[in-house]
Amino acid sequence: MTKEEIINRFDINGPASNDSIFGLPFDENQAEVIVLPVPWEVTVSYTAGTAAAPAAIKKASLQVDLFDPYIKDAWKLGIWMAPINAELNRKSGQFRAQAEAYLESFENGKSTDASPLPEINKACLAMVELVKNETLHYLNQGKIVALLGGDHSTPLGYLQALASKYASFGILQIDAHADLRIAYEDFEYSHASVMYNALKIPQVEKLVQVGIRDYCQEEVDVMNAEGKRVKTFFDRDLKHDQFRGKTWKDQVGEIVDELPQNVFLSFDIDGLDPKLCPNTGTPVAGGFETEQVLFLVENVIASRRKLIGFDLNEVGPSDNEWDENVGARLLYRLCNLLGKSNGKI
Repeated sequence: MTKEEIINRFDINGPASNDSIFGLPFDENQAEVIVLPVPWEVTVSYTAGTAAAPAAIKKASLQVDLFDPYIKDAWKLGIWMAPINAELNRKSGQFRAQAEAYLESFENGKSTDASPLPEINKACLAMVELVKNETLHYLNQGKIVALLGGDHSTPLGYLQALASKYASFGILQIDAHADLRIAYEDFEYSHASVMYNALKIPQVEKLVQVGIRDYCQEEVDVMNAEGKRVKTFFDRDLKHDQFRGKTWKDQVGEIVDELPQNVFLSFDIDGLDPKLCPNTGTPVAGGFETEQVLFLVENVIASRRKLIGFDLNEVGPSDNEWDENVGARLLYRLCNLLGKSNGKI
């Protein structure tokens, strides 16, 4: 059956009746956007649980209405989620347990002579390589990729893959944290070090951070050392300027002006107000509403910049499915915007 025939037979108003993400009827070949799940959270430093997010968000996605009032017939784009890698999930649990034991010994001043640290760093590097190779697999087929974590260490391999496709690009980071720590807690591929590691990629010409409100002196030093390559819009500064009368529209214009032509969106859900993501790994008071972030992304696209991919990370599944509900709706809207920016809709 052709994609056109599938579209004609699909009831957009009916209940979700299959096991695919958002209940959409497309397979890997017919979809334009591939959601790549990465169930990994080895180096999380506070609350665990994000490795379960891809499965939880997929389940919650069946409750998402497919009508997008801003992009006509957006669902026809075709979104398909790759199978969740059970072995990667198993290794995440295995090495997460080792990381917790290491941190407990480290924090209590116990000997770490028989440290599992080298094996943990090796496992994390293997995850990065796996993500890079899987991303390239889909990019080489002309697909566009949305990465779904997991913790925020997961998109590094995606960024490395993009470096083989683009001479230069920028990163738009929505986050409560700067993620510029150097091998945080001795983990070379820590979720708290992902942007520091991303800056090692020569093709990353600019990092624009938005909503940052929890950071350390080491990270400020990195920002200063990078000069104009890193531009940080701190949550406090954004809020205080709004108190003085500046609008979010004006601030969005300033943010977009800092971005280069090709833009990758790295979205840690803790960039939102924690009422929207109370079970994220490291919640911080403050943050954005969902429509503020979507308005920003829409304006990036309206400026004729190209959204070349995105990740959505650090969703912590909850007992009442609230966090994954928010995550699923954001994922759908962002996939549609990604498709629009790439001329697929």
